[in-house]
Amino acid sequence: QVQLVELGGGLVQAGGSLRLSCVVSGSFVSIATRNWYRQAPGKQRELVAGITRDGSTVYADSVKGRFTISRDNAKNTVYLQTDSLKTEDTAVYYCYAVVFDLDGRPRSFWGQGTQVTVSS
Repeated sequence: QVQLVELGGGLVQAGGSLRLSCVVSGSFVSIATRNWYRQAPGKQRELVAGITRDGSTVYADSVKGRFTISRDNAKNTVYLQTDSLKTEDTAVYYCYAVVFDLDGRPRSFWGQGTQVTVSS
């Protein structure tokens, strides 16, 4: 069984920073794509940032220059450094991973979500 556990959410003032982390645990061969999504109340879930195993990254236009995604493959962990936070960044942030199981098949997994609230 593969699990994703997120840490690092919380309440912060506008202009502040938070560092989110997501660790993958369980039985698997390797982890491919790692993404962060977010969902604000009344809105659809949206991709915030993604990183491939070799380190290629992609960001939503709304967070470019403010958020940084990184990964530590040895620790099965992905990070999202969020700087210069705005009130519109308030949302539940979800970690997503594509994991190759013990049969070599790719499978998708989601974390439980962590709340980020930015106050004005």
